Amino acid sequence: MAYLEIEEMTTHIYEEDMDVISHGDDAAMMSAIDAAIEEVQGYLTKYDTGKIFAARGKERNPILLLFVKDIAAWHFCNICNAGVDIEMREKRYDRAIEWLRNNQNRQNPNLPAAPERPGQQECRHCGEIAFGSNRKRDNHF
Repeated sequence: MAYLEIEEMTTHIYEEDMDVISHGDDAAMMSAIDAAIEEVQGYLTKYDTGKIFAARGKERNPILLLFVKDIAAWHFCNICNAGVDIEMREKRYDRAIEWLRNNQNRQNPNLPAAPERPGQQECRHCGEIAFGSNRKRDNHF
């Protein structure tokens, strides 16, 4: 059993649309699901992604599961838009990515933190560097 099964995608894509797009080959949807999980893992580097994606059933974070499905649906629908509202899919994909970006720099208590690496310092922000500046000001007299 995987983190996300093909049958669970029916909350985001009608089963008949999945059959039309995939031509009855489950490999296309599995490829989209795998790509979505890989993409999400890239945004969750501060969290224990092994533990997150090893969860099954009710153990899974519901909002993260929703966004993984949105991203998988987007990747899957790019094959063909047979009866699928591509604009809505794109908006949901963008919303999922926005949520992932926003949570990159915040501690989300509903996701397990990444395990500490040997020799890692105790400080939560050690090794992280944030930099930036104010907008350039032009003074005209």
